[in-house]
Amino acid sequence: MKLKTLILSACLVAGFTSAAMAEYPEKKIEIIVGYSAGGGTDVMARTVAPFLERYLGNGATVVVKNMPGASGQIGVTEVANAKPDGYTIGTYNLPGMMARTLDRKAGYSADSFTYLANVVDDPNVIVTAKDSPITTVDKLVEAARKEPGAITVGMSSLGGDDHFFLIRLQNESQAEYTIVPFKGSAPARTAVMGGHVSMGIFNLSEVLGFRDDLNIVGVARPERSDLAPNVPTFTEQGFKVVSGSMRGFVAPANLPKDVETKLVNAFKKAYQDPEFSKAMLASGNPVSLAAGDDFKVLNQEQFEFARHVWETTPWK
Repeated sequence: MKLKTLILSACLVAGFTSAAMAEYPEKKIEIIVGYSAGGGTDVMARTVAPFLERYLGNGATVVVKNMPGASGQIGVTEVANAKPDGYTIGTYNLPGMMARTLDRKAGYSADSFTYLANVVDDPNVIVTAKDSPITTVDKLVEAARKEPGAITVGMSSLGGDDHFFLIRLQNESQAEYTIVPFKGSAPARTAVMGGHVSMGIFNLSEVLGFRDDLNIVGVARPERSDLAPNVPTFTEQGFKVVSGSMRGFVAPANLPKDVETKLVNAFKKAYQDPEFSKAMLASGNPVSLAAGDDFKVLNQEQFEFARHVWETTPWK
């Protein structure tokens, strides 16, 4: 009799446990964005949220909470220290989040997170003023080799994808350039249009609205971008350089496996939804998915390159 009671109790516990797991999410999910409202990462998160709700099902509610500051570090640290229950996730930008662990004290590391999905890859581009003679990568490299350091490069910051792209280009082209950092992409772009620097490095989404004033010399993607199909890649022009700003989502480390699986699958289903791709492109976010373990591997690759740059040519 006692054995039957024990077996029945065990079955009931297992049943209740399975039901509880199947009910996720039972309350609102908060996406922490480490940047101000209206910025690229915030717009990306708010575009993703309704699709995440749709594919999580169970009446899911997803809300965005902005925690700007320290180049996104305040927000991502909040995520790293949150309870790993699936109700706090956050935006995660590469290579910046990993670079910040090198050039300053950080309250997180690569092991602080469960990697859910990278959903955006906004490729780097080189642009020049409309009247510049530099309109192709060949012309750029020729000018840089002819007079090392004479080509000045405007960019928004050091230790980010713009900077790391230039390092890759220098290695590939065997040419030297002089970096001119600005406090943001807008002043850097203005400097390029005014001819105050020879060229600029930006993300594609940052220059699409200025094509009447800028030449887009090349895009750092394996294939041409749907946002600029007439712009050749660097690979097409003989320089195998692929780089960009990646934006995705992480949760705290040690997320329950069933919750992780449900979240990752929701991102995968959203990616397959034509409405999702349309909404993301309309908001200036070129879609590219790396989910779960693939995102974790991507993060490690970005970190290793950032660490190599930091160890050989520290930017602070």
